[in-house]
Amino acid sequence: MPTIKSLDDLKKIREEALEKRKVKTASGQVQVIVGMGTCGIAAGARDAMKAILETIQTENLEGVVVTQTGCIGLCEKEPIVQVVVGDQPKVTYGKVSPDVARQIMKEHVKNGNVVKDFVIQI
Repeated sequence: MPTIKSLDDLKKIREEALEKRKVKTASGQVQVIVGMGTCGIAAGARDAMKAILETIQTENLEGVVVTQTGCIGLCEKEPIVQVVVGDQPKVTYGKVSPDVARQIMKEHVKNGNVVKDFVIQI
């Protein structure tokens, strides 16, 4: 983190942070988060992640950022995938097999329709 020596330095850092936030919440920007804690990996999260990345490539999806996180805290629902579209509320999916991951990517990420059969409440 840069050293702040003046009010101008602080303003510059603030503007950069606001720009990053704006990009993250821009309409159409999609973030897909895969739970990759040990329980998720044991339940098949790597295969779900692989299916997500393959679907992005085969469907030529743009504006999708895929990240991973540690344990989300619902081990019995693993593998867990969360989808955030723009500034809409986060949708959390549980028991995400590779086939379910492909379905989520095609229906929710590509077409904007939540796959209600696999949604879990946190």
